[in-house]
Amino acid sequence: MGRYRPPQPKPSLYITAQGFERLQTELDELWKRRHHVTAALSAAAAEGDRSENAEYIYRKKELREIDRRIRYLQKRLPDIKVVREPPTDRSRIFFGAWVTLEDDDGNETRFRIVGPDEIDPKSGLISIDSPMAKALLKKAVDDDVEVHTPKGVMIYYISAVEYPA
Repeated sequence: MGRYRPPQPKPSLYITAQGFERLQTELDELWKRRHHVTAALSAAAAEGDRSENAEYIYRKKELREIDRRIRYLQKRLPDIKVVREPPTDRSRIFFGAWVTLEDDDGNETRFRIVGPDEIDPKSGLISIDSPMAKALLKKAVDDDVEVHTPKGVMIYYISAVEYPA
């Protein structure tokens, strides 16, 4: 059996205004942090033998990680489409919606459909590319939704759809 893995599908290019601001802030902070790490790296390099200099090795690795993230953000930010306005039909689920679901046991779950760059399960932010979001798109309140999960097929009832102001 070969090691070939098909390439991952490209993530959606949509992002909320808050998510875009967060990425811009992150990029600015990374440039500031990079300046400090570069200065610390120069100081560590001046200490002499670099092969056994833990500070030098650590700072080199940290600089690599910062540069990788900066490159990613610089390539990603110009391509992203910021969604600032809610859809005209606010009764249906689209990008940016807060959705409240109820399962068969009566447990409620609330989350927001956002872009892949701003997901945070703890805050209830899920990607528009996720199976849950794909199943919910264009549905309305009082609809039943069938979602295929690793645990099997789950059926949810949509009890509320809201868009932030």
